[in-house]
Amino acid sequence: MGYAQLVIGPAGSGKSTYCSSLYQHCVTVRRSIHVVNLDPAAENFDYPVAMDVRELISLDDVMEELGLGPNGGLVYCMEHLEDNLDDWLDEELDNYLDDEYLVFDCPGQIELYSHVPVFRNFVEHLKRRNFNVCVVYLLDSQFMTDVTKFISGCMSSLSAMVQLELPHVNILSKMDLVTNKKDLEEYLDPEPTFLLSELNQRMAPKYAKLNKSLIELVSNFSMVSFIPLDLRKEKSIQYVLGQIDNCIQYGEDADVKIRDFDPEDDE
Repeated sequence: MGYAQLVIGPAGSGKSTYCSSLYQHCVTVRRSIHVVNLDPAAENFDYPVAMDVRELISLDDVMEELGLGPNGGLVYCMEHLEDNLDDWLDEELDNYLDDEYLVFDCPGQIELYSHVPVFRNFVEHLKRRNFNVCVVYLLDSQFMTDVTKFISGCMSSLSAMVQLELPHVNILSKMDLVTNKKDLEEYLDPEPTFLLSELNQRMAPKYAKLNKSLIELVSNFSMVSFIPLDLRKEKSIQYVLGQIDNCIQYGEDADVKIRDFDPEDDE
């Protein structure tokens, strides 16, 4: 059985930085992971790239040859990847053992996870390859300054959850850049009543029923829980990784290795 993280989130939320820090942490604790680039527009990496979608297709080539813009070109690249799951991806995966741990660094175009079926089919392909997969959804903590932005982030994550049908670990990234962390504490695991009260204060009375429905939706889907991630602290990275490992049951089915005992060794 293999294990995989699908690292998604809006553009600029720190996905590649997370992948790089996670890789460095695993090197430090002597744990093996492989980071895969699935962004055809990526240029520079701070981690060794185990697989690179740009070997299959790149955004620059698509924009130049087909005359598409950045957004349309990225969707085209991902659809091309979807068409080559049985060829390119399987060939790449065959280079690794069945119990490998892969981290997929994904593009930041949110519609790829919310209503375009590319990543849903990508996930199903991984499952057929006997991978346990978890979504790691990153949200920039610097934008979580009020309840309206918090709800917007929750709904975006919820949309991806419904589309991909996978366990989700929601992370507030860039906590090392937040000057006043107390402003975020009430949004890490907030009470629905607090959210509704704050939302009603910031919006017109005619939206009261909508606000109540939104809060109930977020609460019922257990989407009001975010894990803060400070990449300066090893314990923070370790805690996040532990939560993800628990979601994908990493290590739970590992065989217990017992050294053969030879009585002659004691003679």
